Amino acid sequence: MKLKENERIDDLELNGLKIIQNKNGFCFGMDSVLLSDFAKEIKKNSTILDMGTGTGILGILLSAKTQDTKITGVEIQPEVAQMAQRSVQLNHLEERIDIICKDIKELKKIYETQSLDAIVTNPPYKKKGTGGINENEAKLISRHEITANLEDFISIASYLLKDQGSIYMVHRPERLADIMTSLRKYKLEPKVIKFVHPNQEKEPNLILVKAIKNARPFLKVEKPIYIYDLQGNYTKDILEIYNK
Repeated sequence: MKLKENERIDDLELNGLKIIQNKNGFCFGMDSVLLSDFAKEIKKNSTILDMGTGTGILGILLSAKTQDTKITGVEIQPEVAQMAQRSVQLNHLEERIDIICKDIKELKKIYETQSLDAIVTNPPYKKKGTGGINENEAKLISRHEITANLEDFISIASYLLKDQGSIYMVHRPERLADIMTSLRKYKLEPKVIKFVHPNQEKEPNLILVKAIKNARPFLKVEKPIYIYDLQGNYTKDILEIYNK
């Protein structure tokens, strides 16, 4: 496959899967890898929506971690969506994954309410106007709530999910109160939280959250994930996620 300027193909080290990335754009990180593993319990034959798919990394990883699922990735940036589509073609996943270039706020015009089994999302972490903004547009939209905020993602997810459908999200611990407030506001009951720490001596810098539409209240806090041991090596948990 012919690459564009500044693009590269990275090996995902899972079932021979690869992904196209632009070194000057927003490249996927550990958060997407962790979220794909967190959501691997999604049932066979489910319809899955990846809101804010970016490079398409979540859908591509989930295609290997779930059975016979149909995955649609939604990305607002045309060049990024096109790159994700080319990664789908590179992996011969056209029958499993669709990429559409849309603002998530338009999804109510595309899908009927209660039409999806599961939603995965790695939304922008930072509120508009916070943090450094000396970034190119692709990175800015990926990291900051420029085109849609947290409540937009959650309210739209609630509209699209079937009764008892699940949303899986990765975010930052400092936004946990916002996440919980919005989830309950839109009838998405938080069911599982997992904190992710760089190592055992550092505070968490990521959280994984699962919520179920119209479920009864009961929240499970799972054991945390540590990315590195104190010697700077990947922990057993991370090696297992990478199938090593």
